[in-house]
Amino acid sequence: MMYGSDRAGLVCAYVFQAMGLGTPVNADEAVAWLGAADQSGFIWLHFNLANAASERWLRQHLDLPRDFHELIGHSTSTRVEASGDALLGVLNDVTFFAFESSTASTVTLYVDRRMLVSARTTPLKSVDRLRAAVKAGEPFGSPCILLAHLLHDQAEVLVHIVRDATRQVDVIEDDLMLHRASAHRPKLDALRRTLVRLQRLLAPEPAALFRLLNRPPPWVTGEDASELRQAAEELAAAVADSVALVERVRLLQEELTAHVNEQTNRTLFVLTIVTVLTLPMVIIPGLFGMNVGGVPFSHHPAGFWVVAGIVVTLVVCGAIAAFKRLPP
Repeated sequence: MMYGSDRAGLVCAYVFQAMGLGTPVNADEAVAWLGAADQSGFIWLHFNLANAASERWLRQHLDLPRDFHELIGHSTSTRVEASGDALLGVLNDVTFFAFESSTASTVTLYVDRRMLVSARTTPLKSVDRLRAAVKAGEPFGSPCILLAHLLHDQAEVLVHIVRDATRQVDVIEDDLMLHRASAHRPKLDALRRTLVRLQRLLAPEPAALFRLLNRPPPWVTGEDASELRQAAEELAAAVADSVALVERVRLLQEELTAHVNEQTNRTLFVLTIVTVLTLPMVIIPGLFGMNVGGVPFSHHPAGFWVVAGIVVTLVVCGAIAAFKRLPP
């Protein structure tokens, strides 16, 4: 099976030359370009690791460091670091076909002055956005600019998730103010779980990029470093927004829990009052119902009504005293 790729495991490949525009090539054309002595520009190769042929092609036609092959499909922790004269990276991204917005997978990257190699197992949203931008004719001056665009797309995906979650939280908060939010508790739990999961995956990435930019490889130009730094700052801002939203969700959960506890306490208080008020109606008739001598009013013609009046008076007085203490 091809799993959305060709026989070499290649999902797409673009050669960037004049004006930085990407020209699509197949696997054979990519091999020819890599072997040309007078090559100019750079190439982007994007592979599908679900196709077993992809790793064979990478080992056969590209002289990639051993660390890259060790990372492929085996590392889920975010990392961006220098490896010799190149960059190695493992980035977490939201999957393209996902039932939950927090479903993520990894893409492994290799970047040097003449190529960008990316490999993933499942389709990813940010990589697909980058591919769409290249197909639309957006120019790219270097592999680092291509990488920076991928990071920008990653930040935009996270921002979209945070904005959608914010809209849902706004609705829940309005309902909570109207005391109608008890049904939203599972949704709050799901939102918090989604945001925390994405934070755990994406939060290390900006720090890794900033560490790399402190000592970038010699071929990384000032423009490249500026684009990467801007992308790292955007992703850091998106992560900070998600952190703030998680705190807001936590406060709503605490307020909702307090509201539920208050309703529960009120219900228990009412049940206690009702139980206490029924005691005279149980105890007094029980006492008068004992078959022993000396029962009051046993021979009085209005004895029943006297006892009933006593019971009703006790219940009414107890009810008035209890409901005055009932919390609002």
